[in-house]
Amino acid sequence: MRIDRLLCYLRFVRTRSQALELVQTGHIRCNAASGTHRVTRPSHSVAIGDVLAFPMGKTVRIIELIALPDRRRSPEQARLCYRDLDPGAETAIAGSHHAIE
Repeated sequence: MRIDRLLCYLRFVRTRSQALELVQTGHIRCNAASGTHRVTRPSHSVAIGDVLAFPMGKTVRIIELIALPDRRRSPEQARLCYRDLDPGAETAIAGSHHAIE
């Protein structure tokens, strides 16, 4: 399945155009555990078992695909297709906001 379609079907973005923009930023990684692979093409193919890391707001989402959706479904059904590897979204893009003492 194409990564742009997957991001839309799993409801990380609303449209494939937004998915295209996200891919074109060059900040999506696929299967970083087996070597960092930067995703730069919206036609990049993903499969069950792939681990994806991508920015969402001020955090980085890290998910493992456990199923491939055949279409855009409800948010509850979309969440059944992936496992969140950082459920508290503790991976921040920017540094900590704690004051330096």
